[in-house]
Amino acid sequence: MKKIKKLFCCFLGLFLAAHLFSQVNIDLNDDVNFWSDYPAEELAQIITDRMTDQELLSQILMFGWAGAEPNKILFDWVSRGLGSVKVFGWNTDDINLVAKSITNLQKRSAAGRFKIPLYVATDQEGGWIRHVKGETLITPGNMAIGSSGYPADAWYSAFYISREIKALGINMNFAPTVDLFTDHDSTIIGTRSFGDDPLKAGILGAAWASGSQAAGVIPTVKHFPGHGDTSYDSHINLPTIDVDFETFKKRELVPFMYLIKQNVPAVMSGHLSFPKIDSSGTPASLSKYFLTDLLREQLGYQGLIITDDMMMNGATMFAGSVSSAFRMAIEAGNDIVISSKCADLNEALWTHNLSLMQKDENFYNRVKDAAYRVIKSKLEYFKGKNPAPLYPNAKDIAKSIPDKDGKKFFLEQACRSIAVEKNTDLPLSAGNAGKVLLVGSLPKFFEEGKKRFADSGEFSFSYEIGPNETQWVIDNIGKLVGGYDTLVVLVYNERTARIAEWLKQYGKRTVIFSIMTPTESFSLDWANDILVGYSYSNFTMQAMFGALCGEYKIQGSIPFAK
Repeated sequence: MKKIKKLFCCFLGLFLAAHLFSQVNIDLNDDVNFWSDYPAEELAQIITDRMTDQELLSQILMFGWAGAEPNKILFDWVSRGLGSVKVFGWNTDDINLVAKSITNLQKRSAAGRFKIPLYVATDQEGGWIRHVKGETLITPGNMAIGSSGYPADAWYSAFYISREIKALGINMNFAPTVDLFTDHDSTIIGTRSFGDDPLKAGILGAAWASGSQAAGVIPTVKHFPGHGDTSYDSHINLPTIDVDFETFKKRELVPFMYLIKQNVPAVMSGHLSFPKIDSSGTPASLSKYFLTDLLREQLGYQGLIITDDMMMNGATMFAGSVSSAFRMAIEAGNDIVISSKCADLNEALWTHNLSLMQKDENFYNRVKDAAYRVIKSKLEYFKGKNPAPLYPNAKDIAKSIPDKDGKKFFLEQACRSIAVEKNTDLPLSAGNAGKVLLVGSLPKFFEEGKKRFADSGEFSFSYEIGPNETQWVIDNIGKLVGGYDTLVVLVYNERTARIAEWLKQYGKRTVIFSIMTPTESFSLDWANDILVGYSYSNFTMQAMFGALCGEYKIQGSIPFAK
C-alpha cells in the first residue's frame, strides 16, 4: 500500500511538473501583447524580455512636437516603439485638434508589435502654468491654495483640472509643484509654489496628487529635489543651490518624503546642482546619488522617475552634449527621458545610446529596468478603473471643457485665497469711495470694477508691459488722477509696482490689488489698502473686487514669511 502511495505521489508530481512546463512553453510561445490577460508584473517582464534593444530604448523616451499637429517624424518614432509624447503650450489653442492628434498617435502605437499605449503628458499645474489652452479654465493656482490652506482646495483643483485634460486623452500631468517659495526673487517658481512651509507643501501636494488620480490622470511631483531656493531658471543655465544636507533634509526633502509615503506614482527630477551634497556638482536629474542612492534606496520611492526637459541648458551644458545628457539621465536612474524637440530618427541621442546598450551590459540592464517600470506602470493604469480615453470623443470634449462644476469651485476657492496685506478703510462701496479710477491691464479687472463702481474711469496698459510703455504711463496718467478720489491699481511685477509708486505723490486714497508674486506690493505700504491675490485669472479678479467691497469675509493669509 505504501509503495502504491509513493508511486501515486511520484506520478502526481511528474504530472504537475509536466503541466507547469507545458504551461510555461505556452506562455513563451504565445502571441503576447499589452492587452494579454496576465498579471502586470509578469506581463511587463515577458514583454521586456522579448523586446529588441531599439524597442526597449524607445519605450523610455518622451518627445514633444512643434506646431499644432505632430509631424511625420514623430509618427515614425511611435512606429519604432516610442513610449510617451508630451503636449506643450504651442500645440493647444485648438483643443479638438489636440484630441485628434492624440487619437492618431495612439492608433499608430496600437499598431505596434506589442500594442503598448502611449503616455501622453502635459504641464497643467493651474495658475499661470497652463500648457493646454483653448477653453480650459485659468485657475487661481498653487499659491492661492497655500493661502487658503485647505487640502480640499488642492484636491478639487487637481480634480477639475485633470478632468478637463483627461477628456482630450491626456493621461499624465506634470504637477503638482512642491518646490518651496524660499527665494522671493525667483521668477521661475513664484506662485507655482504652495508657500515656504515644507510640511504644508507636502500635505497640499499629496491632496493635489490624490485629486488628480481620482479624476483618472497620473500626477507627477516636481522638481526633485527642490527648485525653490534659487532665482535662476534651469531652462537657461544650471541653478546652484548652496545648502548643506541638514538644511536640505529639513526643508527641500520634506514635501517629497511626505508624498513618497502616499505612494505618488511619478516624480520629476530637476536640473539643479547641490554642490554641498553632491560635490561633483552634477545636476540632480543626471546624478545617480540623488536619484538612485537617495530617492530610490534611502527614501524608498517605488514609482516612475521622469526627467525635466532635456533640451534645457541646465542639463545639456553640464553633460556637454544632448546624447551625453540622455546617457547620464538613464544611468542616474530616470525611467522616462523627455525632449521637447522631436529628435531626428538617427540623431546622436539615439544612435550613441543604442550602441552603448550593445557594448555595456550594465547600461543595457538599466534601460531594460526602466522599460519594465514604464510598461508595468502603463499596465496598472490603462487596465485600471479610470484611465483617460485612448481615442477621445469630440462630444465629450464639448461637455467637459470648460468644466462647469470647476467654474463654481474655482470662484469659491479664489475667494478663500484673498489675503489682506494692509487694511485702513475697507470695505469700499460706491457710497464711500467717491470717484474711482481703475488702473490696470486685464479686461476682467475693469469689468468687475465697473460692476461695483459704474461711473469709474479707466487707465489701461498692456499686461506684458515693457519699459517704454511703463514710462509712457508715468508721463500721462497724471492728467487723469486729479479728477478722482480713489485709485484701484493692479500690481504684478516690478514695472507695475513702479507705476503704483509714481501715484503716491498725488495723495489719493489708493488700493493696491497685488496679483502674481505678492512681494512686489510690500514696498507700497504707503497705500491705504493692499489686497493680495495670486493669479491673473478671472476668478481672482472677481474675488478681489468682492473682497474690496465687503461681499464676503476675507480669510486668506500670505503663505510665506516676508
